[in-house]
Amino acid sequence: MKEGIHPDYHEITVVMTDGTTFKTRSTWGKEGDVLQLDVDPKSHPAWTGGQMQVIQRGQVEKFNRRFQQFRRKK
Repeated sequence: MKEGIHPDYHEITVVMTDGTTFKTRSTWGKEGDVLQLDVDPKSHPAWTGGQMQVIQRGQVEKFNRRFQQFRRKK
């Protein structure tokens, strides 16, 4: 590898949204910095299913509105 062209690879601490921490190596920041996450797999709808539930609920409501005149009368 060429000298002087690669970023510094060092250890940082990552703080998840629930407060848990872990150490990893990264080129972000400098040695010993703390990376505070705003979104992570524990809180993001893509992993928790929150957004999908909203989308699916919206689709069901849209379907029901569209075809409400075809409902059977009991």
